This record gives sequence, structure tokens and C-alpha cells, in this order.
Amino acid sequence: MHAAHLNPARLPLGTRVGPWRVLERRGLGAYGAVYRAIGVQDSSGPVALKLALHPQDERFAREVELLSRIRHPSVPRLVDHGVWRQSSGLDFPYLAMEWVDGVSLYEWAHEQRPGSRQVLHVLASLARALEATHASGGVHRDVKGDNVLVSDAEGRAFLTDFGSGHYLGAATLTQPPFPPGTPAYRSPEAWRSVRLPMVEPIVPYAPGPADDVFALGVTAFRLVTGEYPFPPEVASQFWREEVAGAPSVHALNPRCCQELSELTSRMLSLPPEARGSARELAEALEEAVRHAGPEADGPLFEREAPRPVESRVEPRPVHRRAPGRSRHVWLSAASLAGALALGAGWMLRAQLGEGSVQEHASVEEAAKDGGTVAVGDAALTAPVPLSEVPVAWSIVAVDVPPGPLPGQRRPDANGHCPSKPQVPINGGCWLKVPVELKDCGEDYYVYKGGCYMPVIRRGRPPTSSPATRAGDAGTEH
Repeated sequence: MHAAHLNPARLPLGTRVGPWRVLERRGLGAYGAVYRAIGVQDSSGPVALKLALHPQDERFAREVELLSRIRHPSVPRLVDHGVWRQSSGLDFPYLAMEWVDGVSLYEWAHEQRPGSRQVLHVLASLARALEATHASGGVHRDVKGDNVLVSDAEGRAFLTDFGSGHYLGAATLTQPPFPPGTPAYRSPEAWRSVRLPMVEPIVPYAPGPADDVFALGVTAFRLVTGEYPFPPEVASQFWREEVAGAPSVHALNPRCCQELSELTSRMLSLPPEARGSARELAEALEEAVRHAGPEADGPLFEREAPRPVESRVEPRPVHRRAPGRSRHVWLSAASLAGALALGAGWMLRAQLGEGSVQEHASVEEAAKDGGTVAVGDAALTAPVPLSEVPVAWSIVAVDVPPGPLPGQRRPDANGHCPSKPQVPINGGCWLKVPVELKDCGEDYYVYKGGCYMPVIRRGRPPTSSPATRAGDAGTEH
């Protein structure tokens, strides 16, 4: 099939990309689409074919380099990489990875109702994958349930989507202070690195192995309890030294065995050194798999009623207060991410307060991924015996990135876009589409409950300029 004028996000069945033929699309993010594909000549594969949505996207070269350094059974193997050239002359990089026939971590939990021992086994596999990543000189920077695939009922787990990853010596792509990642999974030291008001020169935060371990802890906490350790919709996660640590997993889900609860708390330790390395954590998890008592084999969740039809809205986990959990008032993660991206002046509201703990609610940017492909948080069954259960989680729409897209019009020095209907958001000009959020198509973006399309300059040129590349959930370096 001729490649001219095809949208990389919507390739028809049979489209050829390098030596691969597209069978179906399986994922879409702000910067890449993932297709299941097979070889053109010998029907080899299938492979996970990841194609850039923007010409000459340098993220792909960095992901290829990082994947080529990692050899581990819990990391999909890099099979091929190259450039898909349209007859218009635009070049879109792609990479092909080992195909994993599995489901996301949270969907696996919903389907299989694992016990603590199975979860410990999955976490141990992920910790080993992180160990291999860190040994290669890299960091993943976006560890979360969306980026974990589990291939069977036995819980063979794969750490995927290294598009937000970094390695020693890799090129800087976007501006400080934050690299890519998902706000709710950022470490305390990342948030504490930002000081207000922001004054030049801004020193970028450089995530390390301890950040990946913390994110794995957030993933474990959410997997077992159905909620984040700290409410993402009101948490810039801009931590104060006196803030208490995360609540006990066992307190929120009494079916969780003590070993899993303690190791999750260890991963969420405020001092990075208290978390231990990925290798140390993997050894502790494997030890717990072998020696946990019979209580570790009972299911963590009970069956729920069938989930409603998925729609393109944000997940809404329900908050349940754990006994003795301290009460805090936090600054919105969305506000922090947006303000940092725009460089606007704002005041920190991260003070302790009285009153009830706020419920977990949906914020568009709270679940924003690292700008790469993720399938969204699937529904998680409810821990018992708890009086409240999470509502169904569904596919997460693609959010407005915290920086302008390549070729997108930008506001002038006064923050105004060229025409009145255009809205300045995160350094770019956008048009609001007059449709319901549930009808916001895949070619559009979501921002604060509305559907938007980018305003592109005429004669949009291909570009790989760092200044024009939109950052991820935060900005990238």
C-alpha cells in the first residue's frame, strides 16, 4: 500500500512499514502508535511495531539505543528499527519489538484475581528487569501498570515502553525542570528538587535508579489497594520533610500478606537509600515468594459485577481512608505540571491542614503518560473486606502535552494566539472542538474536560529541534 499521505496514527490493514506489514493497531500515545505486524517476505513475527507520529522524532533513536543494551527475559527484545518514508519526503522512525501476547498489569489482576504470592512474583520479575536496565546505564523513568504486560495466568511479566527512558550520555531533548514520567509516580526527591519561585538557571532533575524503584512501589500499592499512596488529583507530590510516609497496604487491603505490605512500604520510603537497589529488592521479593505463609495464596480481590462499556474518560479510583492516615492538603498535580511547562509563577500550597481527606477524583493530567504508548489502566477488582470499592477504570484519552507539538502555532510574547478562537495551552495554540468528551476522537487531545485540536502552521515543516518537541508528563532532558 502506498505510503503517501497516510496518517501514522491510523495505518490501514496491510500497510508496509520497512520489512513489516501492519495487521492492527494496538495502542496510541502522544508520540507513537503501536501496531501488531508481521514480516513482508517470510511472515516472521508477529512484532510490536512502534511508529513515530511526528517526523524525525529523536526519542526513537534513544529508545532503540537503550533497548539494544538490555538483555533480560522480562524486557521485550528489540527486533528491528528504521525509517518509514512517505513519498512526500517525511521520515517517521519506527522500531519493532518482540510481541508480547498479554494484558496490562491491572487488567491481569482483574481477570486472574491473584494472591499475594503471585503479585510478589510479578514484582520480582519487574525488579529484575529494572536491575538489567540500571546495569546497562539506563533508567526507565515511567514505571507504572500501563507499561507492564502480563502474558499468562502464571504471571510472566514484561516491562515495556522505554520511550521515556534515558541512559548515560543520551542527548537532551527538552527543557528542565522535569524529565518525562507520570506525575503520580514521581519520587519525593524529584518534587523536592523544584524550588519556587523558579529563577534561571533552572537545574534539571536527573532521575536515577531509586526513582524507578519508587515508581514500582506506587505501582504495587495501586495494584493491591486500587488507589495511589497519595491522591494524585490534589498531590503535586511536592513533599515536605515532615510529611508521613505512605499508609500500609495491609491496612487498606487486609488480604495482603505482611511480606508484600512491608516490601511495598520499603519501595515507597522517603529516603532513596532506604528503598534499596533493584537487585536488592528483587532478592527480597523472591525470598518472600518462597517463604510467605499460606495466607499469601488467597485471592487479593473478590469478584465484581461486570464493568460498564469503556469510554474515553479518566479513571476514578475511590479513596478509602486508612486507619491513622494523616490529613494533608496538596497542590494539584495537573496545576504543577502545567505551571512548570508554561514557566508561570505560582505559589506552593503543600501545607498540612485539618479537615477530611479528599477523595480520589479524576484529573486529566494526573494519569498523563510519558508521551509514549500506553493502553490505559484497566478495571481492578476490589480488595475486601472494604465497604467501598473502586469504580471501573477505562481507557485514558491522550492529553494535551505540556509543550507545543512540532509545527504548532505558539502564543506571542503577551501570551495571545493569532486569532480569537484559538486558546493558548502549555505553550501552543489550540482550538476547542464542540463535542462531548466521550466523542473526542483519537486525532484530538483532552484538556480539563474539553476536546482540542492543535493549530498547525501552514507548510508544517519536519523538525527535530529540541525547542519544538513537546515534553512528556513533565518536561524531558
